[in-house]
Amino acid sequence: MALAAKLQLRQSQSLVMTPQLMQSIRLLQLTHVELERFIDEEIERNPLLERAEPQEDASGDQPQKSETAAEPASGDDWFEAETEWSAEAISEKLDSSLENLFPDDPGTSERLGPDLTAQWKSASGGSAGGASSEGFDVGEMAASVVTLREHVGEQIALAFPNPAERLIAGELADGLDEAGYLRSDLDEVAARLGADKAAVARVLTVCQALEPAGLFARDLAECLSLQLAMRDRLDPAMKGLVANLELLARRDFQTLKRICGVDEEDLLDMLAEIRALDPRPGMAFSGGASDAIIADVEVRAAADGSWAVELNSDTLPRVLVDNVYFARVSSHARDQAEKDFLAECLQNANWLTRSLDQRAKTILKVASEIVRQQDAFLVHGVRHLKPLNLRTVADAIGMHESTVSRVTANKYMLTPRGVFELRYFFTASIASAEGGEAHSSEAVRDRIKQLIDEEKPADVLSDDAIVDMLRENGVDIARRTVAKYREGMNIPSSVQRRREKRALANAGR
Repeated sequence: MALAAKLQLRQSQSLVMTPQLMQSIRLLQLTHVELERFIDEEIERNPLLERAEPQEDASGDQPQKSETAAEPASGDDWFEAETEWSAEAISEKLDSSLENLFPDDPGTSERLGPDLTAQWKSASGGSAGGASSEGFDVGEMAASVVTLREHVGEQIALAFPNPAERLIAGELADGLDEAGYLRSDLDEVAARLGADKAAVARVLTVCQALEPAGLFARDLAECLSLQLAMRDRLDPAMKGLVANLELLARRDFQTLKRICGVDEEDLLDMLAEIRALDPRPGMAFSGGASDAIIADVEVRAAADGSWAVELNSDTLPRVLVDNVYFARVSSHARDQAEKDFLAECLQNANWLTRSLDQRAKTILKVASEIVRQQDAFLVHGVRHLKPLNLRTVADAIGMHESTVSRVTANKYMLTPRGVFELRYFFTASIASAEGGEAHSSEAVRDRIKQLIDEEKPADVLSDDAIVDMLRENGVDIARRTVAKYREGMNIPSSVQRRREKRALANAGR
């Protein structure tokens, strides 16, 4: 059979993922903070994009300046004008002066003199009197976080007058993890610094006396021992308890009483002391302010008895395309490369604004369907949360399941019952024992927790007993599922709960 070249015409369909389409898909799953960061990067990259600043009208919280009012001067002249205006206004309102109201106020340059005025200006960011300026934020300065390394370093400088020991202590401090535990090996530290291991051990002993107690420990037992020693409570019985933390984790109180040589009342007192200790003393310095959860969707009751679903305006980015600037710059383009660059920037800017608009509409569409499906939860609570999956919502709104999955990732809804992640409303289905409507797994978890909270010390419920009680209420559930839900809520087994309740009852006597 001879080989020959020939032409063939074929027709096929394929989905091409353009960069713009990939960007739109990516925007769906970004959180509010991530979206703001992404837009900031796009604004830096694209000269045709700008943020739309909110406009304040006359009825807003901030009054508008009169068109005939003179613009304030800049620099020190502005501050002097503001000071004079404020002093005059306060004198009229309160029949007093700034000196009487604020006797500690540094005042202006006339009262301070040139040297102190310069110092005051540099401390306040360039404007005397502490006026607000772009380069100085008092709140940011006050909220600065001291790291664990800085806190330890300040104590090391005072605890070790010897430079060699101070060097070893600094090396040990570099080996602390965020919880305050020492993760460096003493032999490696000694070899790296060329020091004697005994000297490193002596320095470590001094470091373990630094505040807060428990720092530089190499395991949990040593961390607790350091804190107990600081409280002068590390007696032989407590040493036996700390040395057998695995028995404490298993709640084997009988063996602990025998090892520590104490009775049940003393053991309960020792356990109370252990609970009062901090197993991670360094976490108090694991710094930074965490981002507060901002709801993307707000749900509130409407006047007609339905639910009003709205997007939170604080999470909606305001981005504009500067077409005026594009027209002015494009008219002065010198070659085709510059024209192509401006055309690409305009196309990307328009695509971004359309993608943000489509993202907002998609979130609102998905959230509205979730509210419609979970109306009983909003009215009656978690016991009436319905089983729901992504496919049900996707089919109801005519979207793909993957789109709904991206929309519900890291998005939050503010409801009359609190703030919930959108994924919270998607729960597995547990069949009904009587063949009726299925139950939500979240509702079953809440029911299990209520049964355990209401149990009495003399009648602690086993997992089998919980299964029987749930089946009496129409929930067909297996024992292993009850155990999984119970462990997921960090609830001990019935044997451990019975032992704890008995110990607490004996202590109460």
